[in-house]
Amino acid sequence: MKIIIAPAKKMRTDTDSLPWRDLPVFLSRTQQLLDRLRGMTYEQLKTLWNCNDKIAAQNAERVAHMDLRENLTPALLAYDGIQYRYMAPGVFTDGEYGYVQEHLRILSGFYGILRPFDGVTPYRLEMQAKLRMGEAKDLYAFWGDAIARELTEGTDCVVNLASKEYSQAVEPWLPEGVRLITCVFGEEKNGKVIEKGTQCKMARGEMVRWMAENRVTDPEDLKAFDRLKYRFAPEYSGGDTLVFLTEKEQPDA
Repeated sequence: MKIIIAPAKKMRTDTDSLPWRDLPVFLSRTQQLLDRLRGMTYEQLKTLWNCNDKIAAQNAERVAHMDLRENLTPALLAYDGIQYRYMAPGVFTDGEYGYVQEHLRILSGFYGILRPFDGVTPYRLEMQAKLRMGEAKDLYAFWGDAIARELTEGTDCVVNLASKEYSQAVEPWLPEGVRLITCVFGEEKNGKVIEKGTQCKMARGEMVRWMAENRVTDPEDLKAFDRLKYRFAPEYSGGDTLVFLTEKEQPDA
């Protein structure tokens, strides 16, 4: 079983807490993307990143001086979004680190797919960014089936805790016979399931932590998830979609 999650826009460098173990599997493709970014003007990069001048300047500086092989941070510690704060990998036990290294994969527009202890450097490149690479009109076309093939090697089940932006980089290319089990976190309102972005990110991070603590390897066991006041809702679930509902709105992190 593999678990997929999205990256976070905010990143940090941490070369002290834990050492990285491996380089990303698609590093040669990442180098192609870096070369493409280095060939763009500042204004082109700012448009691609769709951000303000402060963020654009920071990331343009990163692009200019980026080293893909030195001064790296384990991917699991490099991302600093809500999902990762609720996952809290900095306080994992050795056993929990072992579990996520085996089962968890982080999807990335820049790196394609990452194991938790792959060494990365801060970057900004969302999967949905409109970046043409040769004949590939965007990053979905650039990565093609490569991510799905790497992800599903040796497994027939993928637990989807990623946003749609990133799960779309996998779902169309899943080999026949591989299950994609999508977890939905929401509130019930007038008979419908309402998803809220911040709460979804919190729940996804919390579920990864819960899975690591309980060494979950059977997708049926996911139904026991009960953190952040969520409970499995069989009446809204079906097929390979597992819905978890909470009655009370969670505060923003």
